[in-house]
Amino acid sequence: MNERHVLVLPDRDAAEEAAEELAERFGVTEEPQLVRDALAGEDDAEDAQWLVVVEDPEGRLDASALDEFAAGYEGWLEAP
Repeated sequence: MNERHVLVLPDRDAAEEAAEELAERFGVTEEPQLVRDALAGEDDAEDAQWLVVVEDPEGRLDASALDEFAAGYEGWLEAP
């Protein structure tokens, strides 16, 4: 059962920091993917959210714990 979790974070710095901490805190073995998600109609990089995509091949990560983790970076866990 391969699950994918998407954390939505306010900026690149937060996304990079969260991606690094995921390994320590949750034991994530695959490197999370960082994706810039520009808001509709915005060209400025300052108006972009960043997504941290976490693969969970064994389905062992707790969604509520990930949401709480993302909240610490002023973000959230995107609902599937």
